[in-house]
Amino acid sequence: MKTLKKINEIIKNLNPKLNKGEYVFCSVNNLDNINSKKIIGTFLEKKGLSIIIDKKEARNLGLSYSFIASWITLKVNSSLDSVGLTATFSSALAKNGISCNVMSGYYHDHIFVNINDKNKAMNILKNLSAEFDEI
Repeated sequence: MKTLKKINEIIKNLNPKLNKGEYVFCSVNNLDNINSKKIIGTFLEKKGLSIIIDKKEARNLGLSYSFIASWITLKVNSSLDSVGLTATFSSALAKNGISCNVMSGYYHDHIFVNINDKNKAMNILKNLSAEFDEI
């Protein structure tokens, strides 16, 4: 019951923020020609290093991409061991036909959604918080 109360409090306080810009996911073999300060996130995979980067920067570097995303930051301070947070917001987005790619940072969770879904996703996240505010 304590875990449920904690997750309800976190969701009630999601406070989603839409970051300016357009972001893309790219795969690179190395970071030699890429300014690390321009990279939003990375994940090392066997087939290459996945990076999240501003679309303009990717184009300037000649990197290929196929998905253009908006970046939403959940401003609530959540713990990396919070149970159910990702499942709750990703389910709400999925029920509305929105794909999301999630990256958890030390302090906040970050959601990347199709650029065309950014406003709809923000509304869903705000409404989700409001629903939990009533509990």
